[in-house]
Amino acid sequence: MTEASNGSAHIGTLNEGALHAALKAWYAQEGDRLEVAVDGYLIDIVRGDLLIEIQTGNLGKLKRKLKQLTAQHRLRLVHPIAREKWIVKVDAEGKTIGRRKSPKRGELAHLFQELVYLPRLLAWPNFSLEILLIQEEELRRHEPGRAWRRRGWVTQEHRLLQVLRRQLFERPADLLDLLPPDLPEPFSTADLAAGLGLPRRLAQRMAYCLRNMGLVQVVGKEGRSVLYSTSLEEEP
Repeated sequence: MTEASNGSAHIGTLNEGALHAALKAWYAQEGDRLEVAVDGYLIDIVRGDLLIEIQTGNLGKLKRKLKQLTAQHRLRLVHPIAREKWIVKVDAEGKTIGRRKSPKRGELAHLFQELVYLPRLLAWPNFSLEILLIQEEELRRHEPGRAWRRRGWVTQEHRLLQVLRRQLFERPADLLDLLPPDLPEPFSTADLAAGLGLPRRLAQRMAYCLRNMGLVQVVGKEGRSVLYSTSLEEEP
């Protein structure tokens, strides 16, 4: 059974979203301690000497916290990506009035949408990143005058349905496993996007992160496209 530390769980969960709470409950193991104060920060899960933080939103907001904690502690950041999502519309009383499956499908490579804000994160000592591909529901409530692009439908919360897959990245080189196997050498971000079946903008973010971690290097240009290589050569 997991346990809270000195009653601090109440403080940490006052503003906790449904998805975050569900993932924490899913991830926790026998003997874990929940909501533990470490070096002035509240940590979701402490497992032995490993600190585990679950972040469902922007990773960049955690930069200071992660940097300070990894200076002295092993820390694993757990981040979900929605492999499958259902959009659920509810009325003012919370009653479901519509449910449909979103055509968008998350992939492991979508981690670079967040990693781009901390491109050297995996190179930090004591740090690891675990991605969870999940099924989720996104609840939307109609609030006239807000979210005009969605005609007033505002996201109320996200709910976990199921964890489909988990992937742990413990060092920068682990990210190379996300490159398509038939990627040409050298390659452009257009090649990367085509090989992954994903938008070029995401491929550009991926290349940026891999370059910042020293996993690829620029080797030239083809027209207006930058060419990258995973065959690293020492500069003279």
